[in-house]
Amino acid sequence: MSVAFTAEEKPVYGTLIDVAPGVRRLVVNNPSRFTYHGTGIYVVGTGKVAVIDPGPVRPSATAALLTALKSETVTAILITHTHLDHSPAAKELQAATGAETMGFGPHGGDRGLQGVEEGADFDFRPDRTLRDGDAVKGHGWTLRAVHTPGHTSNHLCYEHVERRTLFSGDHVMGWSTTVVSPPDGSMSDYMTSLAKLERRRDLRYFPTHGAPIDNPQSYVRALLAHRRERERQILDCISNGPASIPEMVASMYADITHELHYAAGRSVLSHLDKMVSEGRARRIPHGGRSEDLYEATG
Repeated sequence: MSVAFTAEEKPVYGTLIDVAPGVRRLVVNNPSRFTYHGTGIYVVGTGKVAVIDPGPVRPSATAALLTALKSETVTAILITHTHLDHSPAAKELQAATGAETMGFGPHGGDRGLQGVEEGADFDFRPDRTLRDGDAVKGHGWTLRAVHTPGHTSNHLCYEHVERRTLFSGDHVMGWSTTVVSPPDGSMSDYMTSLAKLERRRDLRYFPTHGAPIDNPQSYVRALLAHRRERERQILDCISNGPASIPEMVASMYADITHELHYAAGRSVLSHLDKMVSEGRARRIPHGGRSEDLYEATG
């Protein structure tokens, strides 16, 4: 099943713009193959506000945000997860505002893994730890944490209770599927978290990268179908004998640029970890994870 991705025109960088009643966004000039046009910093409320995902260390972006909010007070800094394009600027924003930082916790992944996403922020430690269902309240707004592990183990979405919308971080994006890379990323957790969102009744998603997502439940169902189709493709690749991840990627992702094959391979590995745990595939050690072979068990 294909996913109906949504393109967005290149934004005006460094400008805080209204995107919904009580919600504004400033896009950081950090475009890449993983961030699309850049990191969208969201401001919730007016007067006394919350900032979601202050982004990477870009002094010009933080300065622009502070200038736009010079007559307002930042009371909370919320982090969806600890990748370098989301959380590092929390430190300088906090230094300027004194606001409390909040998130699920520090990064849980491997320092040695490179070449996937924008890299991990191992320095972030929230002042306040949030768990599933915890609420942060401000003047006219409530943000409730929704734990959605998968992309990272510490990924949180934030429900804007009054508007029935969801700040979906990198868990659900309209412009692309999400990279799920072990050891911290888990496809099993990711698909469970997608199913969790499908059961909700949010009216709209605001991802950190890209345009808002309307009809989000239908979109999430398409993402789940896409992931199940990937598993069917993997089974096709290994049904006639053992195959390596590079061989599967070459077959399954023949239509994408080669520079994205490594990231695609990490997602295939995450699918295989899930399928092995479910008894649908078997790993054959062959000199290291990247050289291992896999075969179907059926």
